[in-house]
Order: sequence, then structure tokens, then C-alpha cells
Amino acid sequence: MSTIQRIALVLTIIGAINWGLIGFFQFDLVAAIFGGQNAALSRIIYGLVGIAGLINLGLLFKPSEEAERAPVTDSTNR
Repeated sequence: MSTIQRIALVLTIIGAINWGLIGFFQFDLVAAIFGGQNAALSRIIYGLVGIAGLINLGLLFKPSEEAERAPVTDSTNR
């Protein structure tokens, strides 16, 4: 996993926590920290989280390293 992917994953986790807080408690942590939903810094954070989600789409479709390393077995050779 590259550094960009790790940063994107952290931002996605932050976004997920924020959505959880909004869903369960109607509390927007990002807006509370950065001055409201319409504040420039809040909008930047929301944008970065959105971009991070798009970057993480690549992780969803990337083959796992375990699958690549697994030896291929032939069931006829028993």
C-alpha cells in the first residue's frame, strides 16, 4: 500500500466516523472543529475526504497479495 493510499484510507476513516456521528447524534464533527459546514476549511476537508474515497476505489478492485502468492494447485494430481 502506497503512502497516498494510506493517507486516503485515514481520510476515509475520518469521513466514516463523521458520517456515523451525523447519523447517530446529528453532530457534524468536521463542521464543529472548522467553523460550520459552509466554512472554507470545512469544505476543503469534505472535498479531501471525497477524493480519498475515490482513491480507495482502486483498493477495492486491487487483487490481494495473498491471492497472488498462493500456489496454484491442480486437483487432478492427488
